[in-house]
Amino acid sequence: MAKVEELGAAVATARRLAEDVLAPRAAAVDAERRWPAEGMAALRAELGGLVVPESSGGMGHGLLAVAQVGEATGQACASTSICFGMHLVASAVIAAKATNDQRSRYLKSIAAGEHLTTLALSEPGTGGEFWISRTRMTTHADNLRLTGAKSFVTNGGHADSYVLSTVAADTEALPGQFSCVVVDRDTPGLVWGAPWRGMGMRGNASSGLTLDAAVVPRSRLLGEEGDEIWYVFNVVAPFFLIAMAGTYLGVAKAALEEARGHVLGREYAHSGSTLAANPLVQHRLGTMWARVERTRRLVYQAALEAEAGGPEALLGVCSAKAEVAETAESVINDALTLTGGIGYAQDGPLHRYLRDARAAHVMAPLTDTLRTWTGRALLGRPLLGD
Repeated sequence: MAKVEELGAAVATARRLAEDVLAPRAAAVDAERRWPAEGMAALRAELGGLVVPESSGGMGHGLLAVAQVGEATGQACASTSICFGMHLVASAVIAAKATNDQRSRYLKSIAAGEHLTTLALSEPGTGGEFWISRTRMTTHADNLRLTGAKSFVTNGGHADSYVLSTVAADTEALPGQFSCVVVDRDTPGLVWGAPWRGMGMRGNASSGLTLDAAVVPRSRLLGEEGDEIWYVFNVVAPFFLIAMAGTYLGVAKAALEEARGHVLGREYAHSGSTLAANPLVQHRLGTMWARVERTRRLVYQAALEAEAGGPEALLGVCSAKAEVAETAESVINDALTLTGGIGYAQDGPLHRYLRDARAAHVMAPLTDTLRTWTGRALLGRPLLGD
């Protein structure tokens, strides 16, 4: 019961910060294409240790907290929500097999709200197969040398550390031995690319990163060499998919509320009738609410199932992100129909919601990939290949 109350307090904090800090800045973050420093500082300070184990000073929450906090922040600002979500995913990866040094160096400062981390997995030329790495890792005494490139690094250039994937390149290493490493921001050899110029999600600083023979201590290796695939499917995938689902669930809820507010306030001068009195409008709004609510229940149940290690965890987390992507797009389009020319205005929030929500389909794993994985799992086939 105490943990449930703690989760409620964390979600209440997220809603407060979303309303007081994120929402007032969301339009400017989008228009100016700037990383949301104020929102991220507030979230890091009060909720940065959300998924860090209590033994390391954190709050010790899991996937349901990620979903609910993501919904609260996503309703206010999708860019900020994804930036914070990637911090939570990377925190979970570091925590999964943390050594004493990694707990002391990273987890305690993350829990204290003093350290921002993020993922750096995707690479140019690998498409949506983010688990495939061509970044080379070679061993030199007690150090690891990293050479390669990463793409779409959320919080790029702003985080204090980056959880990235590599492939062992030593002559004695096994072929395709993928590993995970945490790299500090001040490591020599990190070269950042041009700022993110996306159609939506304009504040997430999703930059490219070149690793030019960057050297890190071997103590920065997460788990054992070759553990990357374990991390991807046991930690990265569930936390990432639920963080994404929570964020875009929030965007769908924001669009629903925008439409509802417009309908309640719209009165026609020539007749004195109200939009809220129109049966067709009532029907459409009721349908929108039902779609958001059933998607929310899927997301929350998927998070709980995955936390418990249930038999349908994979089906749930894959379907959660896919369903949210389709729900957000559908609900925003319906909201644009209900609000007419006023909602279609370029400076209106629905314009931002639609551009932001479209990213839910293209952020790997793609919606089509997730549907295929779900089908493969139902048929007892391996997710990757035959």
